[in-house]
Amino acid sequence: MSVSADISLHHRSVLASTMAYRETGRDDAPTVLFLHGNPTSSYIWRNIMPLVAPVGHCIAPDLIGYGQSGKPDIAYRFFDHAAYLDALIDELGIRSAYLVAQDWGTALAFHLAARRPGLVRGLAFMEFIRPMPEWSDFHQHDAARDTFRKFRTLGEGEAMILDNNAFVERVLPSSILRKLSGEEMAAYRAPFATRESRKPTLMLPRELPIAGEPADVYHALETAHAALAASTYPKLLFAGTPGALVSPAFAAEFAARLTHCAVIELGAGAHYLQEDHPEAIGRSVAGWIAGIEAADARRLVA
Repeated sequence: MSVSADISLHHRSVLASTMAYRETGRDDAPTVLFLHGNPTSSYIWRNIMPLVAPVGHCIAPDLIGYGQSGKPDIAYRFFDHAAYLDALIDELGIRSAYLVAQDWGTALAFHLAARRPGLVRGLAFMEFIRPMPEWSDFHQHDAARDTFRKFRTLGEGEAMILDNNAFVERVLPSSILRKLSGEEMAAYRAPFATRESRKPTLMLPRELPIAGEPADVYHALETAHAALAASTYPKLLFAGTPGALVSPAFAAEFAARLTHCAVIELGAGAHYLQEDHPEAIGRSVAGWIAGIEAADARRLVA
């Protein structure tokens, strides 16, 4: 799998730093905003964006501190990422968009939709983050829960992630069923070549809303999920088997509590479903958007 030549990379000045984003598709089509998680970048959407490009103006930012975006001296908390994403959306003049998100991208998408509901035309999401009352609600595997407890432990997390780049070297490849090529691993390693550059990948595991902590993130995502439950815009939820944060059974149960939410089971997959099922995700998102736009056009004519 390789990067499409039709995807261009751009940079914008945002909040005294810079944010990078990949772009492809039609300028006259609705915006489709792709939001990645930890420890990836817009690169993870490289094989999906070209499939959505015929029906959308596709934009995939690198979150601040990730990919080719700047690495300012900030805490890299969830709210920092939200602030930089908000600023980029405003800088690009995006007034409405379909959101396509995975991992921390989903938390940002939910938070964005709760605060700016008029921006959201629809939401496609996978392996999503939600407030988890107990540690048993996080991940499907005991070993993963143990690892993330260590990530959140002062000193131990620094040794694992800052010193040994565990999120890129261990968590990422172990959560993809196929083996990433040397070129692909090099692309994922590139933003985190030094100890200092890995700070964002350490902070986000510590921001996961588990057992009420951190309290401000937990509360923000409770609010965001309440807004999601009350929303009426179209939704598309992807699930892999067995998944990592989201099993097919949990996806079906979660979608049943939402309005206008369809579920697509992708088959074998863990956490980074974009690497194992890019074609299925891309074609499904494109068909979903085309269907919504056609229905909206018919309503306008009627």
